[in-house]
Amino acid sequence: MFVVKKNSEMTNKTFRLPVDLVERLTEVAKSQNVSVNNLVQQCCEYALGEMAGEERSASGRKK
Repeated sequence: MFVVKKNSEMTNKTFRLPVDLVERLTEVAKSQNVSVNNLVQQCCEYALGEMAGEERSASGRKK
């Protein structure tokens, strides 16, 4: 199950996302009391972790 966590270390990167997706992310972030950036990071990590058929490297990341 996806659980929203609070993290503090970030780096800047620009992505273009559909307006409706940003609105949905903003709503969830507000309800969970985290930043949209933090939520997007966690969503990406969760999605990558759920990808089937790939091996994990020693660092825990998929190759």
